Amino acid sequence: MGATTTILGNDRRMFLIEYLKERNGKSELRDVVEYIVEREGDPSRKHRKSVYVSLVQTHIPKLEREGIVKFERGVVTLLEVPDDVTVYMEVVKHHDIRWSTFYILTSLMFLVVGFYIKSGVLLITAGIYLLVGIVHHTRVRPFE
Repeated sequence: MGATTTILGNDRRMFLIEYLKERNGKSELRDVVEYIVEREGDPSRKHRKSVYVSLVQTHIPKLEREGIVKFERGVVTLLEVPDDVTVYMEVVKHHDIRWSTFYILTSLMFLVVGFYIKSGVLLITAGIYLLVGIVHHTRVRPFE
């Protein structure tokens, strides 16, 4: 598994990278946990523990193996983010629409209007937007 799919394959890893980038590449683990808990919208103690355990046992070790982060004495340090990750890393706040959803909905609108007014150009455009939406969806969330 490459570094890109390691990061993009899980929301918590993306949140971790996002948070570290906002903090100049370094943060205490407890602050990362709080950020992820907030992003996931569940402030319960049980959820905090789940986030902490998953970071320590799964996500940070994966990112360390890829040379993306270093974890020492409770501090996570961002070493390097592959260039292609920022292209696909989609930061969407709770209740926001994803770009892939936007493209697919736009294609459906173009499709309906294209059939209604019998426009070949609009139908082709609908196909392009649909293709872009599907490709974007598969690249942004390949392992969900």
